[in-house]
Amino acid sequence: MSHTRFARSAAAGRLPVRRWRTALAAWVGGAVLAAAALPAHALFSDDEARRAILDLRSRVEAQRQALEATERQLQELQSGGDTARRGVLDVVNQIEAVRRELATLRGQQERLARDLADLQRQQRDALAAFDERLRALEPTKVTVDGTEFTARPDEKTAFEGAMAALRASDFPRAAKLYGDFLARYPGSGYAPLALYWQGNALYADRQYRTAIDSYQRLIDQSPEHPRAAEAMLAIASCQLELKDPKAARATWQALIKRYPDTEAAATARERLARLR
Repeated sequence: MSHTRFARSAAAGRLPVRRWRTALAAWVGGAVLAAAALPAHALFSDDEARRAILDLRSRVEAQRQALEATERQLQELQSGGDTARRGVLDVVNQIEAVRRELATLRGQQERLARDLADLQRQQRDALAAFDERLRALEPTKVTVDGTEFTARPDEKTAFEGAMAALRASDFPRAAKLYGDFLARYPGSGYAPLALYWQGNALYADRQYRTAIDSYQRLIDQSPEHPRAAEAMLAIASCQLELKDPKAARATWQALIKRYPDTEAAATARERLARLR
């Protein structure tokens, strides 16, 4: 077998390195022995012998160089195989690293998606709460006793709370709630009504002098209010309860003069007639 075939076999992986080296060395040795064993009749002179020896030496040197070249080639192949295997392992490791990183990124993406959904829900809740607060502060049109005005929802709630106490016949609490309302919303469109109904609550609680103060504030602050005439009639009633019919008579007369075409004035006329 020539050294080229040996090299091909080794490169193809058909010969283990140790066996290949042993076989190649045996082949080269055999070639040397074969040259040494040439029959004497093959050497005709000293010059021819020297040429044969030189030729043999050249052939041995060539084989030795071929062997070294093949060994280097084999080493390169082996080295290349290790490098290739290491390269494959590196690629595999990189693939696994990428997979792990991808799994981590997917997990982060899922967490971000959940966080985004939570944030959007919180924003919707916050906007809804903000809108609700705005609605609670936004004035709306209100019409009471033929009088139209604007009032905030909290005003309306406070006034209705006082009215609820009055309807429940809790007169002291109703009077207090009307007072709280007037202190908090002095310029409210409900203020004249709050004064009127506060006076009624105080009258029902037999606080006649304080009731007169509430009625009089209504007349002074809102003389054109539909309840103003009734407030004057209520003042006269309080004066009668305080045993002051003279003051009551004067109040009826003032009522008839100031609001002549009202039901309160008609009632005042009837009561004046009874006193005579």
